[in-house]
Amino acid sequence: MIIVLGLLALTVVTGLYWYLWRRLVRDTTTGPGRARRAGTVLFVVGPILMFAALFAEVGHAPFLLQRTLAWPGFLWMALSLYLLLAVVAGEALRPLVSRLPKRFALQRPAPERPARGAGNCATSHDGAQLSLQTEAPPKELTRAQNPAPSRRLFVSRVVGGAAATAATATVGYGTYGVLRGPRVKRVTVPLAKLPRAAHGYRIAVVSDIHLGPILGKGFAQHVVDTINATRPDLIAVVGDLVDGSVKNLGPAAAPLAQLSARHGAYFVTGNHEYFSGAAQWVEEVRRLGLHPLENARTELAHFDLAGVNDLAGESTGQGPDFERALADRDPARACVLLAHQPVQIHEAVRHHVDLQLSGHTHGGQLWPGNLIAAAANPTVAGLDRYGDTQLYVSRGAGAWGPPTRVGAPSDITVIELASKQA
Repeated sequence: MIIVLGLLALTVVTGLYWYLWRRLVRDTTTGPGRARRAGTVLFVVGPILMFAALFAEVGHAPFLLQRTLAWPGFLWMALSLYLLLAVVAGEALRPLVSRLPKRFALQRPAPERPARGAGNCATSHDGAQLSLQTEAPPKELTRAQNPAPSRRLFVSRVVGGAAATAATATVGYGTYGVLRGPRVKRVTVPLAKLPRAAHGYRIAVVSDIHLGPILGKGFAQHVVDTINATRPDLIAVVGDLVDGSVKNLGPAAAPLAQLSARHGAYFVTGNHEYFSGAAQWVEEVRRLGLHPLENARTELAHFDLAGVNDLAGESTGQGPDFERALADRDPARACVLLAHQPVQIHEAVRHHVDLQLSGHTHGGQLWPGNLIAAAANPTVAGLDRYGDTQLYVSRGAGAWGPPTRVGAPSDITVIELASKQA
C-alpha cells in the first residue's frame, strides 16, 4: 500500500511539474534553443534538489550535506507552490490578454508573393522557350529572419512572465520576513481566578523556532534579544525548538542561555523534538538554564504553571500525561498550561485549565496552508475560548522547510494576564 501511494504521489507531482514546464517553458519559446534547454534543466534539477533536501533532513544525513541542499531545495519547494498557483490563476487571464488590440501583439509577417508575370523562362517569337537570368535579390533579403512572435506566443509570454514574476516576488518577500525575525504581538487575556496582585503579569510566548540547516545561531540570538527586550515576567518556549541533533545544533541553541525573565524560562517538547532526540534536548535546554516541564507543574506566586509532552512522544512512551501534570492541584488557583499542539485543548478543558499556550500550526506558514491547518487544528492562530478554558496559539518564530512565510507572519507574543478583580 505504501508503494502504491508513493507511486501515485510521484505521478501527481510529475504531472504538475510537466504542466508548469509546458506553460512556462514550452509555450513561451519558439523551439529547441538555449532558453528552452535552460528552462527544462531548471524544472528537472529543481525538484531533484527539493526532494534531496527533504530526505536529507528526515534521514539525518550529514549536517554539511543538509545545509548544502536546504537553501536551494526548500526555496524551490516554496517557489513551486506559488508558480503553480500563479499559472493556474493565469489561465483565467489568457482570454483577456488574447483580446488585446493587435498593436500590442506583434503578428507573424505574411510571406511575400512573387510579382505577377514573373518567371524564370520566356517564349521566343517562334515558340521556343528561352531561359531568362533574373537579377539576384538584395543580400539582406536572402538572410534568414526570425519571424515576430505570434499572438499565441505573445499571450503565453505575457501570462507566463507575470506568473513567474509574481511567484518569485512572493517567495522573496516571504523569505525576507522570516530572516528579518519575528515581530512582537501583545495580547491581554483576562483570567477569572487570577488575583489582583498578578494583574498585568507578562508571559513571553515563543514557539516553532526550528533551528536547523537554515536558521542557525544568528537567528536564535535575534529571537533571544527580541524576547528579552519585552522584559517579561516569565518566558514560555512551547516546542519545536530544533530540527536536528544536539551534536549538530547545540552551538546554534547556545544563545538561549541568555534568556532573562523575573520568574525564569520554561520549555515543553514539540513533535520535532521527538524527531531530533527529545531526551538529549531536554537535558540541553536544562543545561542552558531553561526549566523543562515534562508532564509536570510548578506553583508560582499567583498561579500554577503546568506543561505536558507533545503527542509525538506517545510512540516512545513519553506522551502527554495530564493527570500527572494537573492532578491534586488547588482548583481555586488559576492554571496556565504549556502544550505544543492546539488539539490538546480538549484534555485541558477536561482538567479545568484556565489558559493553554500552544504553537505547532505556524498559522499555515504558506498560504493557502492555513486552510489545511484549520482542518487539523481547533484554532490556527490567536486567542480562542473553549468553555471556561482559553487557548492562545502562536504562529511561531521560525519556519520549517522553506524559510518562507506567506500570509502568516512570524511572532513572539507577550501575553498580559488581567485579573477581573482589578
